[in-house]
Amino acid sequence: MMIVQIYEIQTPQEAEKCIEAGVDHLGSVILSQDKWRLPLLRETVMLTEGTLHKSSMIPLFRDLDTVCRVLDYYRPDYIHFCDALTDVNGKIAGLEKFVEFQETVKEKFPEIGIIRSIPIPRKGEAPDFPSLQMAEAFEPLSDVFLTDTWREDAPVEGFIGITGETVDRETARKLVLQSRIPVVLAGGLSPENVQDALTSVMAAGADSCTLTNRVDHSGSPIRFEKDFGKVGDFVKAVREVEALLLEEKEEKSAHLASLREALLDREKALPAHSVRPHQLLAIEALEDEIEALEKEVSRFNMI
Repeated sequence: MMIVQIYEIQTPQEAEKCIEAGVDHLGSVILSQDKWRLPLLRETVMLTEGTLHKSSMIPLFRDLDTVCRVLDYYRPDYIHFCDALTDVNGKIAGLEKFVEFQETVKEKFPEIGIIRSIPIPRKGEAPDFPSLQMAEAFEPLSDVFLTDTWREDAPVEGFIGITGETVDRETARKLVLQSRIPVVLAGGLSPENVQDALTSVMAAGADSCTLTNRVDHSGSPIRFEKDFGKVGDFVKAVREVEALLLEEKEEKSAHLASLREALLDREKALPAHSVRPHQLLAIEALEDEIEALEKEVSRFNMI
């Protein structure tokens, strides 16, 4: 089942509406290192306890002691780190300190999952951007990856996200193929474009923040104000593409089973002696077809 994650859920009322809409992961944000203790937000996080829904939390600060206090206080299902990880030129900057930070958090709170955002530029920008290299460094310490859009002029300095702009899908697709953990697609996703994006990238789920928010009179998204009509449409769109992809998986799996059976029959039919070249070529062709189809089917395993 694909993960549907919605961010900027800060009150119990918003959480309840998301749960009613079928959202799987409810994401909240802590903006201030000095004002991190928010009883109403704690109540919001606690709404998912004992349910199939999960809570995730982004701290927009990097102080280790405060992050640990946050985890002790809120006890979310996931802590979500969305550091930019690069300088303004897209070059890796101090990656080791972020890896060590995450390793420490994982050691102290092994029961809390870690979502790590992997920065990916917009299509056509920064062709040598090291997204896959960064993912390799964090994969052993992460439970879920989330793609998000990297920009030189990030809305929140030092972090990625809330740009309302899409990532380069080709790079996101490469990340999905490389990763051994689920990859949730994010970056400029809306009810209108999420189906095409998921079909292209084959991610394990989809995340939305900016484009499921309410907009002001000029059409600009309003921070921390969700449009629950859009949230419902987003969930519906993801579920529709999920059903289509699972149907495709079933068809390919059935075809794969028939090919394996055909291969077995051909191998059994081989004479003990004097195997002819055309017989071997036929078997090799079947093996190649099976190998290619196995790779296609494996793409669906995270869904």
